[in-house]
Amino acid sequence: MAEAEIKRLPYVAETVLKKRKSTEALALTRKAQLELGKYGQKNKKNKVEDIRRPEQFIKQFREQELDLVRMKQRGKRSKSVIGKPKSKLLFIVRIQGTSDMHPKTRKILYKLRLRRIFSGVFASATEGILEVLQKVEPYVTYGYANLMNVKELIYKKGYASIKGQRIPLTDNNIIEQELGKYGIICIEDIVHEIANVGPHFKEVISFLGPFILNKPEGGLLGKKQPFKDGGEAGNREDQINKLISKMN
Repeated sequence: MAEAEIKRLPYVAETVLKKRKSTEALALTRKAQLELGKYGQKNKKNKVEDIRRPEQFIKQFREQELDLVRMKQRGKRSKSVIGKPKSKLLFIVRIQGTSDMHPKTRKILYKLRLRRIFSGVFASATEGILEVLQKVEPYVTYGYANLMNVKELIYKKGYASIKGQRIPLTDNNIIEQELGKYGIICIEDIVHEIANVGPHFKEVISFLGPFILNKPEGGLLGKKQPFKDGGEAGNREDQINKLISKMN
């Protein structure tokens, strides 16, 4: 019976099998070419830009080392030069950040939770935080936020950072769930705690994620010199409120 079934199988010429095999191979090749064409054009420009010359690496290394030297020099400034805080609350904005930044500088900015340009955070205005800000002065600007800007920042751009997720402050139940044990159950409580640097200030700013601000109209001057000398960086004191209004 098996022999009879074998005899009934249609005969396929060897030339047909070879042609079929080559056709399938051609189809697979064409499919691969289409995939490359789809993503190749998109990545072509990026690949060209990713190619860097040795002198570019040398230049970047020298700039980073110079940044480290300058950071250490700023860290040695006397406390009298830094001055004492004139308010209890600081708002810090990152305004710079390029490849010329030394890894140690970047580490300080990351500890301040300023991972991207035009991000901002509240901080308690202490002599210690002012000393830290001196080290990264060319990359940040800061000052004393008033109540109006505290409130508008939290209402317009505030969000909770819970387990790596950004959650809008549209539901007081979330606030109560996370901060209720501190007597903070709504947005107004958050505003009050931050504006007055209350006893649970640290817990509240940890609950809030960094503020993602708008690029100010007209941009920034891009000068790393201190604000008092005509630059953008450093301590603006009360003048920070004008910048916050532009970026909120």
